[in-house]
Amino acid sequence: MKYVLALDQGTTSSRAIVFNREGQVVALAQREFRQIFPQPGWVEHDAREIWATQHAVALEAIEKAGGEIVAIGITNQRETTVLWDRATGQPVANAIVWQDRRTAPRCDELRKAGKAALIQKKTGLVIDAYFSGTKLQWLLDNVPGARKRAEAGELAFGTVDSWLLWNLTRGRLHGTDASNASRTLLFNLHTMDWDDELLRLLDIPRAVLPQVLPSSGLLADVETSLFEASIPIAGIAGDQQAATFGQACFAPGMAKNTYGTGCFMLMNTGATPVASRNRLLTTVGWQGPQAAHRTAYCLEGSVFMAGATVQWLRDGLQVIQSAPEVESLAAQVEDTGDVYLVPAFAGLGTPDWDGYARGTLVGMTRGTTRAHIARAALEAIALQSADVFDAMSRDSRIALKELRVDGGASRNNLLMQMQADFLGVPVVRPQVTETTALGAAYLAGLATGYWSGADEISAQWKSDRRFEPRLPEGERRAKLARWRQAVERSKGWAQRE
Repeated sequence: MKYVLALDQGTTSSRAIVFNREGQVVALAQREFRQIFPQPGWVEHDAREIWATQHAVALEAIEKAGGEIVAIGITNQRETTVLWDRATGQPVANAIVWQDRRTAPRCDELRKAGKAALIQKKTGLVIDAYFSGTKLQWLLDNVPGARKRAEAGELAFGTVDSWLLWNLTRGRLHGTDASNASRTLLFNLHTMDWDDELLRLLDIPRAVLPQVLPSSGLLADVETSLFEASIPIAGIAGDQQAATFGQACFAPGMAKNTYGTGCFMLMNTGATPVASRNRLLTTVGWQGPQAAHRTAYCLEGSVFMAGATVQWLRDGLQVIQSAPEVESLAAQVEDTGDVYLVPAFAGLGTPDWDGYARGTLVGMTRGTTRAHIARAALEAIALQSADVFDAMSRDSRIALKELRVDGGASRNNLLMQMQADFLGVPVVRPQVTETTALGAAYLAGLATGYWSGADEISAQWKSDRRFEPRLPEGERRAKLARWRQAVERSKGWAQRE
C-alpha cells in the first residue's frame, strides 16, 4: 500500500499522521513538548525539542502504517520564530512562540510612527506582536552578536516549517511556503516576495530569510538516513491554511474554523486579496502549480486562546484532570450564572487586537462553582469565534450559511452546539477532523499525482454531524452584547502608563 505522511507540528505537540488514498487516517503518533515561560507574557519553545519530537513521531507513524510513503507534507504552528546557525544547524536562542507578547512595545512604536496603513496594505496584516517580524528583530537585537552574524549570512531565520525543512534535508534547503511567509510582516501579498521597505522598517537583513516556495510542488527529498528512504517533501502550509485546504474550501465564500490551541476562522476569497475593513487579516491561503490550487487568498480571524483555555483549566486552575472532562463538568449546570471568562492570557486577537488585555473572570457570586467556570470557558471559545464570524460576514458581504469545523475541540458536542447557537447558523463537523494534517497531505499528494485534483478531494469530504442553532434570536443578541461588556473589562490591563 502507498500512503502520504503529514508532519503536523503544533504549539503543544508534534504529530505525524499517515493517510490513505481515501483521505482516511491509517496511523497517528503524537508527543507533547515543553512550554517555556521565562517571564509574564513570554512564551518560548526549544527548537531542538520540536525537531526531536517531530522526527520521533514520524518514525513511529511510518512503522505503524507499514507500506510505502510516497510523499511528505508539512504543516506547522505559524509565526513562531526560529533563528539558527547555518554551519552547525543549532538554534542561537529558544524559539519565540506566536503567543509571546514581548514585542508589544515595538508594535506600539510602529503604530505611533504611522506605519499601520502601509503594513496592512502590503502584508494584509495588522501590527501585532503575534507576527514573526518583530520577534525576529528582537532576536537580532538581543542575542549577542546575532545581528552582525545575520548580516554576514551566517544565521538562518524561519518559521517552524523552515526549521523542519532544514532538518529534513540536513541543511540543503532553507525555504518556506507562501502561506507561512505571509504571516511574517515582511512579505508583500501583491508581489509575492519579501519586501525591501518592510525589511528596512524592521531592520531585517535579507541574507537571513528563507527562499519562498509553492505550497504544493516537488520541493526536496528527505535525507535518506532519516527514514531509510528518499521521500519527496511536496507540500507545506501553515496550519490554518492547511486546514482550510483539508476542509475542501476551494470556492470563494467557503469558511472553516479550527479549534486547536487557538481558534482560527478562514474564508476563501479567491484569486485576489480582499482588504479588511473590520480588523481581519488578509493572508495567502496556498500557492501551487495546478489549476485546482493556484494562489488562493483568505480572510482570517485569529483567536489566541481556545483549547489552551481548557488546558489552563487543567494545568493552571486544576479543576479538571484531562481536557475531555470539561464537557461533562460544564454540562452539570444549565448556564454560567452570568459568569464570563475572557481568556486574554496572551492578549486579544480579532477583532480587538489588544496586546495588553489579560484574562478576566467576571460575574462570580458565592454560588459560582467550578462547573460554572468550565461552562464559561467553553462559551468563551464560541463567543470569541462569533465575534470573528460577524466581522467576516461584514467584510466579505457574504451571508455565511454554515461553518465547517475541525480540530481537537470540535469533537466536544456541547461546544459545537454553543457555537451554532451563538452564530445563528449551522455548524458542520466532518467525518475526518484531522483536517490540518489532511490538508498538508493533500498538497503533497497533488504535487506527486497521488490525488488527481480538487474534484477528487471535494468528493472525499463528508459530514459527521450538523449542529443546528436552537437559541432564539433575541437571547443570542443579548448574550453577545453581555460578552462584549466582559471583553471591555479585560482590555489594557497590562499597560503601564
